[in-house]
Amino acid sequence: MTLTPDLTARLAAAGLDAAAVEALARATVAEDLAGGVDVTSVATVPADARGSADFTARVPGVVAGLPVAEAVVEVVCGTDVEIKRFVADGDRVARGQVLFTAVGATRDLLTAERSALNLMCRLSGIATLTRTWVDAVAGTGAAIRDTRKTTPGLRALEKYAVRCGGGVNHRMSLSDAAMVKDNHVVAAGGVAEAFNAVRAAFPDVPVEVEVDRLDQIPPVLDAGADLILLDNMTPFQLREAVALVGGRARLESSGGLTLDTAREVASTGVDYLAVGALTHSAPVLDIGVDLRD
Repeated sequence: MTLTPDLTARLAAAGLDAAAVEALARATVAEDLAGGVDVTSVATVPADARGSADFTARVPGVVAGLPVAEAVVEVVCGTDVEIKRFVADGDRVARGQVLFTAVGATRDLLTAERSALNLMCRLSGIATLTRTWVDAVAGTGAAIRDTRKTTPGLRALEKYAVRCGGGVNHRMSLSDAAMVKDNHVVAAGGVAEAFNAVRAAFPDVPVEVEVDRLDQIPPVLDAGADLILLDNMTPFQLREAVALVGGRARLESSGGLTLDTAREVASTGVDYLAVGALTHSAPVLDIGVDLRD
């Protein structure tokens, strides 16, 4: 581990594995250099030049991934860099607002720039989109939840960005909770049969069961499902499901959700709206670097 103790502690406080973040930072920089050097910076910037790089929001949004971007800067610049922070992950930021400033060797700052931005822009885009959904259902009691539709290798960071935007996380992996979907139902011979098979094999694991018809709810409810996913149901059907369950299990609406319909769906009484778009379709937040001598 070569990250500073301060940054390591901040990553841990955010629920992130500092060693994994450092490894990702090194991999992104290695990909950018491809075994060589930053030929443009080496050719145009004196070796002893020092500067300040302001990481600045080009558009309004919600920021996420600041310590991840800092990890990239530390990997490239080593201990010879000073970070000045002006905002925290989860903050709403305005166009033109400086998020943090890195002071160090100019060549190193320019080498780190794109790798740091690639990660922070991606994570901030997820946080910004999540906050939009959270704002859309504010006051209803429903929470916005992510899915496993994440970028391979970036799941922990992307789910962290969802939290920064005010959303909540679904399971992190296939092993920490069960999700009985249509293909499992086919394999097991029925919804209740699939649920009972999971419960028998893994009695301590939370089990969520996907249903797409109201008549499928009573059997899994009686079997003891912790959470029922209501797939592609209309607001009318969702209200019927809420009444049928009567608080005996948590309910999650999924499929076909849009920002335009989010509040109507949330107002039916479901506990969660599952939104895969938070991670698979979020546009990046435009953040740039302004170098000062």
